[in-house]
Amino acid sequence: MTAWLVALPVLFVVVALVIATSRSVRRRRATIITLVALDAALVLAALVVVFTIAFSDTPATAQTAADAVTAVTTTSDAGVPVAQEAASSSASWPALLGAAIAVAGSSIGAAIAVAYTGAAALAAISERPELFGRAMVIVGLAEGIAIYGLVVAIILIGMA
Repeated sequence: MTAWLVALPVLFVVVALVIATSRSVRRRRATIITLVALDAALVLAALVVVFTIAFSDTPATAQTAADAVTAVTTTSDAGVPVAQEAASSSASWPALLGAAIAVAGSSIGAAIAVAYTGAAALAAISERPELFGRAMVIVGLAEGIAIYGLVVAIILIGMA
């Protein structure tokens, strides 16, 4: 998974350099189309890897028998055996993933809503300044979407 995190910024720099060094407009367009197709293939491959890991029944880390014996005998600061901590942390990743999706989705939705309502509110305020209070209430309601996502994330993290 770390390879994807390293490869994507490197790919971005390579794409920028290839586009900058293209001489003609026609060649630049063909280069951009090729690189966008390559990026799309990489994104699809990354999604396949993520979904394969997410829906596999195997645990994320494997232990040898000797490691399992030492993990059971070792305790953490709280007095809980380390093997039980590892089992509980590997079982809570779906809740944490759901929390991340809830926050990301609600934040993106709120950003889109605030963009449209904010632009409309500014246009209305420029024509009739007495509409300021009503316009800000509508923009505030759009921002509430992000707060709902945060509440859902807090509930999910509490369950993890």
